[in-house]
Amino acid sequence: MSGAPYPAARAETLFVHESAPADADLISVTVSLHNYARFLPACLDSVMAQTHRALDLIVVDDASDADEGAAAAVAWLADNARRFARAVVLRHLRNQGVAAARNTGFAAARSGLVFVLDADNLLYPRAIARLFAAMADEPFDAAYTQLEFFGAEQRLGYADIWRRENFLHENYVDAMALVARRAWQLVGGYTPIDGGWEDYDFWCKFIDHGLTAGFVPEALCRYRVHEHSMLHTEHRGRRQSLAVQLTLRHPWLRVE
Repeated sequence: MSGAPYPAARAETLFVHESAPADADLISVTVSLHNYARFLPACLDSVMAQTHRALDLIVVDDASDADEGAAAAVAWLADNARRFARAVVLRHLRNQGVAAARNTGFAAARSGLVFVLDADNLLYPRAIARLFAAMADEPFDAAYTQLEFFGAEQRLGYADIWRRENFLHENYVDAMALVARRAWQLVGGYTPIDGGWEDYDFWCKFIDHGLTAGFVPEALCRYRVHEHSMLHTEHRGRRQSLAVQLTLRHPWLRVE
């Protein structure tokens, strides 16, 4: 499935700071936020510490209702915005879900490459530089690393090299990835899936369009596991319905 990206959610701009024009190495980091203000400073600290220097930062608050996530983003940027070529905080006028938050971030990006990050996760300093190098060396449409789970679980993740057959039964590539903006446009962006699995659908759309992604076999992206993580909640009581939805969208899948 393809076409124009999913209709943009209405958002207000709360903060903008621009200190440098876009250049060829610029990468936009889009951080999706909903009720995770307590985790946001550590997440943004890990972005600020990236060894790849040419970065824009876009924080999208998906209408947080349990905390002051957008205010936390603005407060952090008041001290740290100069690290970035451009820094922006956007807030949805109503809660739209993670797919819409990511689409808002991509739509606001001015670079050709966008790194996707949720506010409760972290990066090691070399993460974006290694992904950028992978995409510079090969004609990939995205690049991703191995995960390190932390928090309620401590272990390595499930990522592996990009193969169509690896997607047949389940998703194995996390949303934390460097994605070409043209590829996001080509596949129609992220589509909201009732109950989750937007990431699975997004990568399946890559397969449908003949796009490829490169795997960097280093644990450079850190996925926080807690009781509200999608890792624990998205399958609960919904797997059969989700499997039907995904199979209708991608008939080559064999999700049980």
